[in-house]
Amino acid sequence: MYPAPTQCPVCHDELRIARMVCPNCGTALEGHFALGRLAALTPEQADFVELFLRCEGKLNRVQEELGLSYPTIRSRLEEVIRALGYEVREEREDAESRRQEVLQRLARREITAEEALRLLQ
Repeated sequence: MYPAPTQCPVCHDELRIARMVCPNCGTALEGHFALGRLAALTPEQADFVELFLRCEGKLNRVQEELGLSYPTIRSRLEEVIRALGYEVREEREDAESRRQEVLQRLARREITAEEALRLLQ
């Protein structure tokens, strides 16, 4: 069985399911049925979501499973969030500004390297 396409090959508009059939008894339903947000994901994004769920939403476990860096895993998660039509919170910008602040404090010798390391973790 093949996955249902989500885009029209001609105009690239969203496809909708118009007929559903029971493979056991042959009962058929006709109408217009939405695929849902998850069906709009690319196969790679759907695989990532499945792995993410299997890892109980723990990015470090996804990172270990795929052998990729944390920023790469985080970026893939954000890509899926956007593909589902949601906005990604700008926590990364906040984290980067906190990181820069810690490094500046270290450069000014306001904190020790150990304190900086602890704050960055």
